[in-house]
Amino acid sequence: MEECCSTKSKKEHQHHHEGHDHDHHHSHDTGDQSVFRMFLPAIISFGLLLIGIALDHFIKAEWFSGWIRLVWYFIAYIPVGLPVLKEAFESIKSGDIFSEFFLMGIATVGAFAIGEYPEGVAVMLFYSVGEVFQSMAVTRAKSNIKSLLDQRPDEVTVLKDGKPQIMKAEKVNIGDVIQLKSGEKLGLDGELLSETASFNTSALTGESKPDTKTKGETVLAGMINLNTVSEVKVTTAYKDSKLSKILELVQNATAQKAPTELFIRKFAKIYTPIVVFLAIGITFLPYLFVEDYQFRAWLYRALVFLVISCPCALVISIPLGYFGGIGAGSRNGILFKGSNFLDILANVQNVVMDKTGTMTEGVFKVQEVNFNNECNTDEILKLVNALESKSSHPVATAIHQYVGEIDHSILLENVEEIAGYGLKASINGKELLVGNFKLMDKFSIRYDIQPENMVYTLIAVAYDKKFVGYLTIADSIKTDAQLTISKLRSLGVKTTMLSGDKSSVVKHVADTLGIQKAYGDLLPEDKVNKVKEIKAKNQTVAFVGDGVNDAPVVALSDVGIAMGGLGSDATIETADVVIQDDMPSKIPMAINIGKQTKKIVWQNIILAFSIKAVVLILGAGGLATMWEAVFADVGVALLAILNAVRIQRMRF
Repeated sequence: MEECCSTKSKKEHQHHHEGHDHDHHHSHDTGDQSVFRMFLPAIISFGLLLIGIALDHFIKAEWFSGWIRLVWYFIAYIPVGLPVLKEAFESIKSGDIFSEFFLMGIATVGAFAIGEYPEGVAVMLFYSVGEVFQSMAVTRAKSNIKSLLDQRPDEVTVLKDGKPQIMKAEKVNIGDVIQLKSGEKLGLDGELLSETASFNTSALTGESKPDTKTKGETVLAGMINLNTVSEVKVTTAYKDSKLSKILELVQNATAQKAPTELFIRKFAKIYTPIVVFLAIGITFLPYLFVEDYQFRAWLYRALVFLVISCPCALVISIPLGYFGGIGAGSRNGILFKGSNFLDILANVQNVVMDKTGTMTEGVFKVQEVNFNNECNTDEILKLVNALESKSSHPVATAIHQYVGEIDHSILLENVEEIAGYGLKASINGKELLVGNFKLMDKFSIRYDIQPENMVYTLIAVAYDKKFVGYLTIADSIKTDAQLTISKLRSLGVKTTMLSGDKSSVVKHVADTLGIQKAYGDLLPEDKVNKVKEIKAKNQTVAFVGDGVNDAPVVALSDVGIAMGGLGSDATIETADVVIQDDMPSKIPMAINIGKQTKKIVWQNIILAFSIKAVVLILGAGGLATMWEAVFADVGVALLAILNAVRIQRMRF
């Protein structure tokens, strides 16, 4: 896109426009003024051109001839022509001779040289109108993405000595307390001080369901307080908030170019000089073959050829298509880190996924307690709860939730966590063991069940050298997991599940959801090897995980998708695509956005090439005039832009 939009003057009016577009405090008429200012040179030229044509053909004024006529059209040319000639000169100075500005410059100056003044002005006029529309389309696409994401309020209410004070959000310090009224939007990340509060998190996750937070939990910039007045202690500076990070990501996303985009850029660099030399050929070569060679007629054809061949439509509409795809993603809570990932996702053949936290909630719950009849179940559960309180494992949390408050009168001695097995302690000289069945084997405790036949995760308990029984613990499957797999299947994508959990559990989840292949009991390096095996079959692989522990696999796969970008910063850093609300159904949606974007980009390439090819042939054969040439160039560019903008309106 640099070809078309990296130029200085265009950047200036683009920034000017972007600034206005994004400033919520600006009134609409300032917006209209800035658009009017962008079109002003074209309006002046258009007015003068119309008067000139009227004097030429309708009024037929005798005085309107010779140098007066030339000066009139020259003045009409200046507002639209001068900026383009300046760009051409700048790009020649920086070593890029064959820019599209150079093409337009030659064509229009040439038209003046052969006395076709109105056509020279018209070509430049339509070209500059097309450019303004392009700038507006790019700016709109960018500011759409921005306004979707930049949901931060500029001001917040801070409590100073118990009194509310309104402050600029970027001036608030870490540790300050913000008062958040009902319906207000939080400006910075922080920790909730109020007992409970409900928030609308759709700005961050695209999820409309309210999210209830309790005291001490993290709340993020962009969340809207729904019911009561709440207080939040600021924990992160304004510029480091999660929302700022997400914003930065999306704005940088456009720097990662897709192969199609890079190809078109290279193509324009080779294509433009070829066109210039062909135009020179069209001017002079017929002298050798045509009997009544007229230099002026052939020069005119060459100039028409130059106008038609300007690669504008391609250079602008392709990046715009990708902008649209990135914007459509962020509107649905999916962050693409670059347009290249849209392309890869469009071709994904195999989605490899983690189980816990990706297809399941990642929250363990005790399903049943199977203790033998000789023991007092409640007493044993109290002991197990007290011991598990020494561990931070999700299993410990599940047991604590099931049993309830910890009985602090229980005296635990020699507490020891045995990695990969479980916990051991002694109570009144009696040994308590809580862990997997490998722990029972390690301490030679005999039991009479076959743990490998059980679907759920088992927690075995032994007390005073005797096997007491076991608890079963399971993780619930996410509500939209089944829909995700059936959608992936309908897109023709294979599915594989890799997990460190017990094979029987993994197989059970995979069978429930209809996942084609599933492997359990895997260590992180085993996951890496499995992904390598799939890639060895020349398949494009997307890996979906909940981030940090899956970093090596995410890096190895063609595209790494992280669940819950709001969860961990490390996830946002390593993944190529971040799904902000943990919903697996966003995986097929992301693939679909990739496919639609690719479709639109290719429609634009075919449209631009086919129309240009037809008019080029007509132009070289003398059947198309400058007017058709202008419409072939500007018309195709506008059609392509309209097609590219369409993706932002699609429903996925």
